[in-house]
Amino acid sequence: MRTLNDIRSTFLSYFARNGHEVVDSSPLVPRNDPTLMFANSGMVQFKNLFTGVETRDYSRATTAQKCVRAGGKHNDLDNVGYTARHHTFFEMLGNFSFGDYFKSDAIPFAWEMVTRELGIPKDKLLVTVYKSDDEAAEIWKKVAGLTDDRIIRIGDKPDGGSDNFWQMGPTGPCGPCTEIFYDHGEKFWGGPPGSPEEDGDRFIEIWNLVFMQFEQFEDGSRRDLEAQSIDTGMGIERVAALLQGTNDNYATDLMRSLIEASADATSTDPDGPGKTHHRVIADHLRSTSFLLADGVMPSNDGRGYVLRRIMRRAMRHAHLLGAKDPLMHRLVPALVRQMGAAYPELGRAQALIEETLKLEETRFKQTLDRGLKLLDDELADLPEGAELPGAAAFKLYDTYGFPLDLTQDALREKGRAVDTDGFDAAMAEQKAKARAAWSGTGEAADAAVWYDVADAHGATDFLGYDTETAEGQIAALIVDGAQAEQAGEGTSVQIALNQTPFYAESGGQVGDTGLIRTETGLARVSDTKKTAGVFVHIAEVTEGTVSQGQAATLEVDHTRRSMIRANHSATHLLHEALRGALGDHVAQRGSLNAPDRLRFDFSHGKALAADELSRVEGEVNQFIRQNSAVDTRIMTPDDARAMGAQALFGEKYGDEVRVVSMGQAPTGKGANKQTYSIELCGGTHVARTGDIGAFVLLGDSASSAGVRRIEALTGQAALAHLRDQDQRLGDVAAALKAQPSDVPARVRALLDERKALANEVAQLRRDLAMSGGAGKAGEEAAAREVNGVPFLAQVLSGVSGKDLPALIDEHKSRLESGVVLLIADTGGKAAVAAGVTGDLTGRVSAVDLVRAAVAELGGKGGGGRPDMAQGGGADAANAEAAIKAAETVLEG
Repeated sequence: MRTLNDIRSTFLSYFARNGHEVVDSSPLVPRNDPTLMFANSGMVQFKNLFTGVETRDYSRATTAQKCVRAGGKHNDLDNVGYTARHHTFFEMLGNFSFGDYFKSDAIPFAWEMVTRELGIPKDKLLVTVYKSDDEAAEIWKKVAGLTDDRIIRIGDKPDGGSDNFWQMGPTGPCGPCTEIFYDHGEKFWGGPPGSPEEDGDRFIEIWNLVFMQFEQFEDGSRRDLEAQSIDTGMGIERVAALLQGTNDNYATDLMRSLIEASADATSTDPDGPGKTHHRVIADHLRSTSFLLADGVMPSNDGRGYVLRRIMRRAMRHAHLLGAKDPLMHRLVPALVRQMGAAYPELGRAQALIEETLKLEETRFKQTLDRGLKLLDDELADLPEGAELPGAAAFKLYDTYGFPLDLTQDALREKGRAVDTDGFDAAMAEQKAKARAAWSGTGEAADAAVWYDVADAHGATDFLGYDTETAEGQIAALIVDGAQAEQAGEGTSVQIALNQTPFYAESGGQVGDTGLIRTETGLARVSDTKKTAGVFVHIAEVTEGTVSQGQAATLEVDHTRRSMIRANHSATHLLHEALRGALGDHVAQRGSLNAPDRLRFDFSHGKALAADELSRVEGEVNQFIRQNSAVDTRIMTPDDARAMGAQALFGEKYGDEVRVVSMGQAPTGKGANKQTYSIELCGGTHVARTGDIGAFVLLGDSASSAGVRRIEALTGQAALAHLRDQDQRLGDVAAALKAQPSDVPARVRALLDERKALANEVAQLRRDLAMSGGAGKAGEEAAAREVNGVPFLAQVLSGVSGKDLPALIDEHKSRLESGVVLLIADTGGKAAVAAGVTGDLTGRVSAVDLVRAAVAELGGKGGGGRPDMAQGGGADAANAEAAIKAAETVLEG
């Protein structure tokens, strides 16, 4: 029997022998087609080659492309499990020519592949061609010997569409197709393509060959492409079915093995009453596992929401089989055994797939019973066969997380439907309430605009954990607070896209910058923020124009993102190092992860000592040098905290969180008790701790009461800082004519010398003042009688205010009895001091003298003791008036 794995390898080997490059399947999340939710054909990854935007070093390629159709216009979810050929996940085999060969080679390749390589009987095959493609028809006659009755010409449809003619869009590359059909025989109902019975199961299309022959223009005219190309697609599941003697894809070896694994795990008959349930589980196991392996995680919007819908649909069918415990994760090894060799990413992500499936099913099972009971209660009150009211279906969705299609799937088995109009009305009512609540939150003035964008286009799908470049579609342009169709050169604009690799400012990490390119213009993104689930790209159009609905190439500034990642990951290591050095009371109270630096605020009551700072810096660098992998997983907040994860201050967490782990320590946290840092974090991080490069603490300061702040540098910024510090040290050493290692000792000696000289100068100033040499114009210090009291008053220069008390004491000592008033002119300002000998303090107070003098000097107040007081003023020019005011006090 030809197994599915045999067919895949036979196909790729055949085209490799015929000069084709074997290209790995692209991820399920398209990076070059913003119109697609998931890759749904083999040509998706080659789109830019067909349009001439990109070139590669080969002109022929062959692939086995993994595809998902479960969202958007390509949505087969409702039919999966109930028909023989509908899948959410399938593989598309294909061969491609980029301006190399055309029809005369493509048709012979296809005929030889299906008849000789795969051994499909020629008499069981027939083909279709476009009605006017005589060239293709003649080639089929010549190569395959097909008669006219087995070459069916297909034309335009009554609705304006066309069979057997492919178009990328209203304009651009297009061309006719030819399809190969297999006849399963008269035991199956159905007619050949183009007949009224064409939808039957007898004649099944197995391969489609697209001839990209023309370029179509807006007026409907066409011209031949200079580089005519080939795009083909063969469904491997359909080919496997016919080669294994069945027309049921679920009876093929690969699907059968997954069905039997499901039956074994539930102790049920694979072909009994639960047959449909096993088929759903087998199909959905493939799509969920491959989506998880390609980085899609379950969430409440975008691709993550589609993944969750598929997961929950499979889990409900497991529940109907009687599975009491989570089932899906137990089936992953069977899938890896079947497909892991062809798709190694399955094996690499096996642990993540199993963990995520188990987590999701455990959580969903907690609500499934309640949701199904609500459904049964609602049905019990309805007449036989009546529709489920839309409000009840919406309650299941809103309260229990049942998507509408899951409810419809459950009701299908009961022969009932849902009032979808009522469901839509309930959804609209909820959105209206949410809009009103949003407008009252006090957010930015244009928040309502972004809510309208979110309502119309949904939340932005973030791709930036896995890539820094992608393609997106412009969902909205906001200019001056209002939606606009277009923005021209020089316009400041806010841009929303359906998907983006740009990180929006959150959790202390700043928003990304970069470029948004369209066919008609270029916008430079200066910041990215998030409002109402929409990523807002704040930009300026620097070339041409950008328009709503345009496809756009998105490029994050790689260098800047790399520096931000390094700072963010270093912040996690810093947090743990602080806890180790200071204690478990340390908790984050804010952070900034920018490209040039990091800032970390944490709870701690006092400044860090030098040895504590040194220990923290050394420990962070130790784990950087360890170069351990940085691991990210998804789990519930409770499970994350149970394993020791630190939550980030100020962050709001939903049902699932990203848990970032890094570093290995002998006594750590997590399941292995050896993980150094575990934190809940939605930011972007380095792949390995070594990518941080280096870590340098700049210092510790107070942020607010009980909160300290550390600033630090990483990578090139840290090295540049160290080089700058080294240069400064070298400059100081050169000025001191010393070796850098001797600088501390030399500086201490200079400081000691400076202190001694300062003391000496102060003493000389006092001596000079006492001798009268510091008086203005060299006046001598002499006392005169005022109201019978010896009064010595002098204005000094070159003397500081702090020298005055000592001079007062010396004058008082010389006078033995009297009053001294000294005013120091300190560069236009004045310092004043008064002293009264002990025998006179009963008659006059030094405080009164100073206050009188200060008032004339342009100051206020002054104070001290009756025998010694000081003050100051702004105007030393009034020194004589100040002395006169003091005399007036003495005169009583």
